[in-house]
Amino acid sequence: MSATPPPLRRLGIVAAQRRRAVLIAGAVLFLLAAVFGAGAQESLSLSRFEAPGSESDTAEDILREEFGDGSPNFLLLVTAREGTVDEAAVAEEGRRLTEELADRPMVTTVGSYWTRDEAPTLVSEDRTQALVVAWLSGDVTEVRTELIDISEDFTRTTELVTVEPGGQDEIFRQVSEESRRDFLRAEAVVIPAVLLLLVWAYRRWPAAGLTLGVGLFSVLATLAILRALTAFTDISTFAANLALVLGLGLGIDYSLFVIARFREERAAGREQLAAATRTVETAGRTVLFSGITVAASLAALFAFPFPFLQSFAWAGIAVVLTAAFGAVVLLPAALAAVGQRTLRKNPPPAAADLTTGRWYRIALRVMRRPLLYGLPVLILLLAVGAPFLGARFGLPDERVLPADASSRITQEQIRENFPTEETDALEIVASGVPAADPAWEDYALRLSEVPGVFRVEFETGAWAEGEYVAGPLTEVGRYATDSAIRMSVTADRAALDGDMTQLVEAVRAVDAPAEVYVGGFPAAMTDFRTALLDRLPLVIGIILVVTFVILFLMTGSVLIPAKATVANVLSLTVMFGSLVFIFQEGNLSGLLDFTASGRMEPSIPILMFCIAYGLSMDYEVFIMARIKEEYDRTGDNTTAVATGIQRSAPLITAAAGILALTFAAYATGRVVFLKELGIGMALAVLVDALLIRTVLVPAFMRLAGNANWWAPGPLRRLHDRFGLSETAPDDDPPAPAPSPELATRKG
Repeated sequence: MSATPPPLRRLGIVAAQRRRAVLIAGAVLFLLAAVFGAGAQESLSLSRFEAPGSESDTAEDILREEFGDGSPNFLLLVTAREGTVDEAAVAEEGRRLTEELADRPMVTTVGSYWTRDEAPTLVSEDRTQALVVAWLSGDVTEVRTELIDISEDFTRTTELVTVEPGGQDEIFRQVSEESRRDFLRAEAVVIPAVLLLLVWAYRRWPAAGLTLGVGLFSVLATLAILRALTAFTDISTFAANLALVLGLGLGIDYSLFVIARFREERAAGREQLAAATRTVETAGRTVLFSGITVAASLAALFAFPFPFLQSFAWAGIAVVLTAAFGAVVLLPAALAAVGQRTLRKNPPPAAADLTTGRWYRIALRVMRRPLLYGLPVLILLLAVGAPFLGARFGLPDERVLPADASSRITQEQIRENFPTEETDALEIVASGVPAADPAWEDYALRLSEVPGVFRVEFETGAWAEGEYVAGPLTEVGRYATDSAIRMSVTADRAALDGDMTQLVEAVRAVDAPAEVYVGGFPAAMTDFRTALLDRLPLVIGIILVVTFVILFLMTGSVLIPAKATVANVLSLTVMFGSLVFIFQEGNLSGLLDFTASGRMEPSIPILMFCIAYGLSMDYEVFIMARIKEEYDRTGDNTTAVATGIQRSAPLITAAAGILALTFAAYATGRVVFLKELGIGMALAVLVDALLIRTVLVPAFMRLAGNANWWAPGPLRRLHDRFGLSETAPDDDPPAPAPSPELATRKG
């Protein structure tokens, strides 16, 4: 009785022999995913930059519970068409607007220049503009949905005033709307372009269609999974953007690899069903473990306590599962059915020598003089990445939107004409304390002396630069209740235009008469950034350890995973250096149509690190699988490297080009966050494929020689027992020598 075949061989047999049933099931899944996934965008949630359990989060809880209020998240900029906002008719119009806004659903508290003692924080320096500020209660999705109608209704011009909506939730509502439009625009551009690239790569329409089909299946199935997940957790709308770019990218990556292997098996003399089975058993193994590296990198985002970033983890895992399923199950079934149509019409002879290939010759040239080729590339990568040493992280503002966005126009007028921004005030709260204690006035005075503070307001008055500047404030219940007190600290223009986190830390450092909590938008962003950076070492550690283990299991070497880690970090330096050079410093801002703020919001680079590192390891797994296969067959390090690169580099180059295109499509978007993601990721992918894998990898492998394959005795025995390889037992009759027939143009 014969031994039970390995799992992947059994899967290949099922896909090949039951191809019709598999394809019918796949078609049904595709249709269900298309129908269910089409409504995903409506089910996904919007997000705020919040750190649950932080000091700012506690401050917001106290504001809601004790004062029935929160940090202002919406405003109206009221501009007098003639004269100033102090004129009687304009003032009456301002009070009427305040009352009208207060009557809208979800608007819990409202105040304005005309109802808050003509506070200087709410009027422009030339007194032609004033603010109405409001807090809308509810979760972020409910608030921003309600703002659609409120913003439209309060965008108006009367005989006396012009009214323009703004505020943090209005800004990020428009960010979400622009992102959705960018998503649809990217789909319209990317899909036809990718199809044409695939036709060029394969030279056959059926192969291109099958590959694009796997990519589309991954996108739609991922959207369907994300929609299902919304029943259990919050999933950010931005996860849909990741589903598009990664779904297409990984689905196409894996399909290129599978179809290339199928072509090799057919060229080696195997008939169609056997070739499909063998493809699953060999390339399928590499695809699965390549997918694990990407999924592990993105799953590390679960270590961050933020639904916004955890959404990307869910999306990344779903993309890997669906892309791998499409490439390892559905695609082989299709190849078993119509694989003959994916073969090139005029392939090279089966006995063609791999050593004539372009990539083989390039690899040998590099390995003859590894330092001559490797050092300049290393210096280039370090030089391009050097700007990251000057990275400055700060809070996002309206400049993430295009210049014609209405909320950005509103906010820029406030930036130019007002001495401070009321919606960026720090809210200091304390519960269980008496407001009558004179120590609170001394505390307010000392707060006003902090560099960067414009004004401090409390029930008994207002302070600026250590001076008492206004008498008791008349708005009843705003600053004190029977059991709680509240102070409002607004920053001057210099502090607002700098890094507000410094002011937050300085305010928190002032000794208070009792335990206080500092909240407000700048404090929330500061706590978000702190929590992000505190968890970053853990996330990086998880990614490095998991990917190291996967590569060790594949190669049996401890040196190759270490080399891969260094190489991946080098490719990321280009991405991070470009982010600083372009988006922080504003180079190419005219060409790319954005406004630099002189700082970067930190969560996007962290997200990009997880994606880029996973994709770099994806390519590392592809190339090392072929090198290891050749080394196991020949025992010659140099030949194995050159042959492995010849077999994998055309695939990796084609896959990287297509993936870079899908990312680069977001460079045409109108939201800076997506531009950063698109351009940074496109550069990282191209540098990784064109410089890291084709120059630094062979240079390093040549310098290390046979030490590449060394591991301590215990680890060697571990690998012998649990190791992975693309090489599979061959139950078929001996076949001709492998052909260099690949999915892309032969070197």
